[in-house]
Amino acid sequence: MKEGIHPKYPDSTITCACGAVYQTHSTRGSFQVEVCSACHPFYTGTQKLIDTQGRVERFRNKYAKKA
Repeated sequence: MKEGIHPKYPDSTITCACGAVYQTHSTRGSFQVEVCSACHPFYTGTQKLIDTQGRVERFRNKYAKKA
């Protein structure tokens, strides 16, 4: 690697709003995030499908007939 052309890559701490702390390296430095894999609904299994105006139900009914 050439000297002097690469950015600094120091140790960083990423802190989530839920309290989870991750140690990594980053050119950005330490920072905070709102969601992480420990609290995101998709990863925790608490994700709910939001049905606005019955669209999900209509979709399921439409394609249930073809199956």
